[in-house]
Amino acid sequence: MAELQSLEELGGAVDTAAPEAPVHVQKLDAQGRAYATGKRKDAIARVWVKPGTGKIIVNKKDFTEYFARPVLQMILRQPLMITERDGQFDIVATVTGGGLSGQAGAVRHGLSKALTYYEPDLRPILKKNGFITRDSRVVERKKFGRAKARKSFQFSKR
Repeated sequence: MAELQSLEELGGAVDTAAPEAPVHVQKLDAQGRAYATGKRKDAIARVWVKPGTGKIIVNKKDFTEYFARPVLQMILRQPLMITERDGQFDIVATVTGGGLSGQAGAVRHGLSKALTYYEPDLRPILKKNGFITRDSRVVERKKFGRAKARKSFQFSKR
């Protein structure tokens, strides 16, 4: 190990290369599927994505049967539409807790994360549209001395 005689030598000894952006790597399980967990309100969805014909199964039912309202079906398919991957992946999801709207949001969140694990190049598109970020809005708790979270009991002067 050589000793440095001046500060000029120190400048040449230190690596001045700028740190590179982190490279995202594909994360797959033994069956070649990408897995992610999505959350929204009280709902938690476990989502598996693998290449296929575009079949979407939610809790062992077709997603059009499970989410009967077209708005919920649209919410669930948004990540596929934006990334132009509709019909290229088979999606299996199990979702628990909350209501149907929260469950659809949880599946969308999980699907977005799973797509980024399968194809890391899709992350900027999904991130820009806000699908990777968990929607942290939850129901406010009820306080004591109140009728609901914020509503007071009716005031009576007499």
